Order: sequence, then C-alpha cells, then structure tokens
Amino acid sequence: MENLSILIGGRAGFGIDKSGSIISYMINRLGYRTYVYRDYPSIIRGGHTFSVIRSSEKKILAHREAVDYLLALNQDTITLHKNKLKDSSIIVYDADTVKCDGVCPVKNSLGIPVGKILKEEQAPEIMRNTCIIGGFSKTIGIGWDVVEAVLRKEISKDIEINLKVARRGYDEAKQVVATKSLNREPLPLLTGNEAISLGLIRGGLKTYISYPMTPTSPILHFLAAAADEFSLKVIHPESEIAVILMALGSSYCGEPVAVGTSGGGFCLMTEGLSFSGIAELPVVIVLGQRPGPSTGLPTYSSQTELHFALSAGQGEFTRFVVAPGDTEEAYFWSGVSLGLSKMFQIPSIVLVDKTLCEGTYNFDLDSVTKLKEYTYPVWDRKAPYKRYAFTESGVSPLAFAQDKDAVIKINSYEHDEYGLTTEDPLITVKMNDKRLAKRRSLIKELEGYEAVKTYGAKDSSTVLLCWGSNKGVCKEVAEDLNIKAVQPVVLSPFPADGLKDALKDAKKIISVENNATGQLRSLITGFGINVNDEILKYDGRPFSVDELEEKVKSKL
Repeated sequence: MENLSILIGGRAGFGIDKSGSIISYMINRLGYRTYVYRDYPSIIRGGHTFSVIRSSEKKILAHREAVDYLLALNQDTITLHKNKLKDSSIIVYDADTVKCDGVCPVKNSLGIPVGKILKEEQAPEIMRNTCIIGGFSKTIGIGWDVVEAVLRKEISKDIEINLKVARRGYDEAKQVVATKSLNREPLPLLTGNEAISLGLIRGGLKTYISYPMTPTSPILHFLAAAADEFSLKVIHPESEIAVILMALGSSYCGEPVAVGTSGGGFCLMTEGLSFSGIAELPVVIVLGQRPGPSTGLPTYSSQTELHFALSAGQGEFTRFVVAPGDTEEAYFWSGVSLGLSKMFQIPSIVLVDKTLCEGTYNFDLDSVTKLKEYTYPVWDRKAPYKRYAFTESGVSPLAFAQDKDAVIKINSYEHDEYGLTTEDPLITVKMNDKRLAKRRSLIKELEGYEAVKTYGAKDSSTVLLCWGSNKGVCKEVAEDLNIKAVQPVVLSPFPADGLKDALKDAKKIISVENNATGQLRSLITGFGINVNDEILKYDGRPFSVDELEEKVKSKL
C-alpha cells in the first residue's frame, strides 16, 4: 500500500466520483493515509471523468502520474491513461464493454463480466462501479468485511443489491497482493470544501450565502445539510450581486457571515466588496479559483486570482487575504478569517482552488492550532452613537440594529463619524486614514500566527516557493530531493519580513505556480525578493509529484 496509486475512470454519470471516495474509505479504514484527485468535464453526462486515489503510510497531499491499478469502466479509460501504466500495473476492467486483448499495454489484467452480473442480479447500470470496486478489492487483498462495512456506510440507497453486485465482482477476481492493516486509528477524510465549512462553523458562522459556482458549490450544500444542527441561516439567492448585498445586510445586523463564489461571481461582487471596505462591514469571501478568462474551464483548477483578490474593488481599504494549502489550514484559516473580519471590521478573502476544494485529504484535528476567541470594541452606550468614531487602531466601537438606543447609519458614500454623507476634504482624509490604520493593527495581530511555513531540508540553499494547494506537491518533492520548500500562507497584509527570513540563505529560488504569469513571483518582487527560476503549469490540472520532481531536477 505504500505509495500505491489507483485510477478509476468512465464516462460522466457512471458514479466515478463516488467510487473514488469508497476506495479511499476502504484504504483509510486499514490505517493508511490517502489522497483523492478528481478530474471531470463540465457536462452532466458523457465525456470522460476519472479519480486518482493514492495511499501511503505517511500523510500525502498530492497524486502521482504513474498508477499501479487502472479500473476501466469504458474503453476511453484505457486509451486515455495507458501512458500512466507501469510494467507492474494491473488493469481491472468491465469485460462486457472494454476490449483489452491486444490493447492493454500490461500483462496483468482482469476482466469482470459486469453487464452479465448486473443482468443476473437485475441491477441498474449505475451499479457497474460497485461491481468493479468489488473486483478491485479482491485483487488488492482487502477483506470482504471491510468492503461491506464501507459500502453500508457510504451507500444509502439499494444497499442490498449493491452488496450482491459487489460480492459477485469480488468473487470473479483473484487476489494478487496481500494488504495488511496498519492497526492504527484512521484519520477522518475531508474535502477542502468540507474543511472550510467546518472552520467557518468553528469560527462562529451564523449566516452563509452563496450562488452555486464550481468549485465552492459543495460548501453551500454541506452547510445547508448542517444548518439545523448548527443553527445556521443558509441562503441561495438569485445572483452573486444579491449574495454580497444580502451578506452585508446580515453583517449590519451583527451576524458573522460568509459567502462562496468563483472568479466570475467575484467579479460581480467587487462593488459590494468596496461597500464592505468603506462601510466597515465584516464579511468573509471564499474565492475558488478556476481557469479563465470568463467561463474558462469551469471544472478545472488554477491560481490566477491572486492579484485580483489583492486589488479587487475601487478605492483603498484594508483587507485580509489568506491561501490555505491543505484541509488543516483550510479549517484553521477559515475560522481565523471570520474572527479577523469581525475584530477589524474588514472583508476577508479565503483564496482556494478546485484542487484543494474538491480534493480529499486525511484531516488531523490534533495538529491544528486552537482558534482563539476574537474580541471587538462595543459601544459604551454614551449617546449619541458614532458608528465610525475615530480611534487609534482605526476600529470603531460596534452597536447593532437590534439596539433601540443606537442610531446606526451605514453609508457607501464618504461619511463622517456618524455615518452622514460628506464631501469635506479634511474628513475625507481623516476617514481614509482611519480605514487604512486597520492594516497596522492587523499586522500586529498577525505576529502571533505562522504566516510563512517551511518544509523539507531547512538548511538547503535551494528553495521551492509555493502558495495554496501547491503546498502538498512542493513539500513532498522537497523532501524527496532534500531541498527546502517555503509557503507564504497569508497574502495580505503580505508577510514580507517573514518570507525574507525564510529565504535568507537561499541561493536558488524556484517559484511553482498554476498560472502563466508567475503571480506570486511578481508580487514578491515588489518587496525586494528576487526569484531565480519558475515552473508554471496552466492547463487546468495540478502538478503530480513525479511531474514536478522531473521539472525541478531539470532546473538544478
């Protein structure tokens, strides 16, 4: 099971995504750590979709290109992925729809008569994946008790017929290897979206508002399902403009609020983002990046919105931007973002991508720093209430609409301390300085956080510089090549001093990004940090470990 990779593929509608989850749960139950990468087109039926499930004895955050098992539910799976096979790879395929003789490039292959089994069991076509999972489980030496337990937990509909079909597939196969349990407690499996959701809840979320956009749509679904349990308001309005304006209304009433979107939706929210800045209304925006411009590749991944997140909206105002790299960071920083927004009355942006949002990772809660309780100044009830009272920190005492003694004026126009519209030049300067003073206060608060992280050989003079979901693949490659990886997690206010300290002994810095223009590289150049080389990938797919390792070797 050490560094084992399994690819299951078929056309959209074959339940490939669910199959990947079930396989990962079986492996996880045996005590191994797993990671699942999902790849699918932007169509409901047809096209080719696949998942790569990787297992290891140590925690992993990225997939490998080469696979040990190829589970083929259609011919395309073999045609499109045969270049990923090794001499030792094994193909498990649907013998009723896939031709393998003379086509499969490896000697080890197992055909299962899936169509015949479904017909005899009077099972629907959708259960083809269950049959293949059963056959695969036998070849890898997973006991039927584990298979049955996972299927019963993960399949809620027609479970008995699913079990019959899986058992038939299991009995058709032969065991090739023996997989032993590690006899250790499995860690929970979470997607990045689920970790973000739980982090927001832990941070005190009361209202979540979103118009569905890949890759953050699952946050809306997850929180809607959990709404009653956690007393949440979860709302799906008619547009992204409605989303941000409803969120600001909730914020005005004192509700800790977050929204979710992608690049296209965030475009529509930018005027509302500026409203948040001038009206000092706290809101968290989860921004899931995907390739553009415009609609681009809706179901694929990129890191193209860094500069957009840092500068979106008109005018100048303080914002907090963070880019977590795995589920633990997604959980922690989502909660932190909610707290910092409320503490400083600013917008926060959690910058993620499809790779993190939809990838499945082991989640270790014990390794996560405990979230602090965030405080903010409240009105001392000495009338009249000044919503935008001048303070040294730039943060004004709060009162909320429910308080009958406070008149709370929120204004998107420039305003005085009471929230009354003004065009007075002296007040304009003073208010602008007030809002920007929050940046100094925020920087001081962030001194207690690990805003820049390092991995691998800490004394190496060769550094891989990464951000967001590239953390996992860069960390593993750095460890394999005995070099160093550095990851700035906070992106605004940018931790220039922390990054300079992490890079102080570096002689060769290689920036690794999923965009075409090296957005992090260009950002840090403005802070006097020069990158020697870069590895860019912008086809919508993340780096695999072996792919990045070869590219890094070519740079050394």
